[in-house]
Amino acid sequence: MKKTIAMAAALLISCSAVCMTSFAADETKVFVTVSDDKKDLVLIQEPITVTDIDSDGKLTINDALYIAHENKFEGGAAAGYKSSVGQWGLGLDKLWGVENGGSYGYYVNDKMSMGLADEIKDGDQIQAFIYPDPKDYNYYYSFFNAKKGEPVAVDAEVPLTLTYYTFGANGDLVENKLANAKITLNGKATDLVTDNDGKVTVKFSEAGSNYVSAASDSVNIVPPVYMVEVDPALTTTTTTAPLTTTTNSSTTTTTTATTTKTTTKATTKASGNSPKTGVKGAGLAVFGLAGAVATAFVLRRKNEE
Repeated sequence: MKKTIAMAAALLISCSAVCMTSFAADETKVFVTVSDDKKDLVLIQEPITVTDIDSDGKLTINDALYIAHENKFEGGAAAGYKSSVGQWGLGLDKLWGVENGGSYGYYVNDKMSMGLADEIKDGDQIQAFIYPDPKDYNYYYSFFNAKKGEPVAVDAEVPLTLTYYTFGANGDLVENKLANAKITLNGKATDLVTDNDGKVTVKFSEAGSNYVSAASDSVNIVPPVYMVEVDPALTTTTTTAPLTTTTNSSTTTTTTATTTKTTTKATTKASGNSPKTGVKGAGLAVFGLAGAVATAFVLRRKNEE
């Protein structure tokens, strides 16, 4: 009987470890960016752990935006966010405290979404924006060829390409490279502008989180975002390698560009904004199983005495 109790205790601890691991693996984290009606970036790739707040049985854009407002908008989601079901399904009524009759947009991983009820998955990048003029839809979504880079060393240079969407005759999105766009770094103006192919190379001199955006005098664009962590513990070497840009299922562009390779000079800490990798869950499982074995051994020795 005593041996049975000991085994049951060990199994209970093992089950707890497995359950903790399962919970960690099931967590969905996305990154939310919001720009307001003044074209200011009010949220920049904010990490959001998504839950089914509207109880529709799935994780959606609506869930992510609601939670982002609940966490970051003064007064929470009740003050800053509203959605409702209309003629075309679930749509936005208020974003970042602005109600303008429905002149909003939202993209996931630089792809236009069909509605707030679109499902999302772990690691997705969600960008929502308010039209500066609710009656003027000549406001074009723009994006860099990457959303977030690997950590780089101080003074590393990163090549970027800026693209914006227009609508074709059939309503399809058409990609256009944006020339002469003015580059900003951490919200401050720089002397950098994109070339005729939308390309620019940005140098990062400040340690910590850095973000790049852009504005244009010729095209009214939604502000794009590229983020990178600058780590003083890294050293830099410059190489020339292919840079592949994939923006949708029908278009893939490959060019040759100068890229920055970083090597670790000391032990570095992973960014807290990085998508989960499951390593923590695996560690919990190992710890739990080790505890189970130890508990069973101690209880068995005690019973034998």
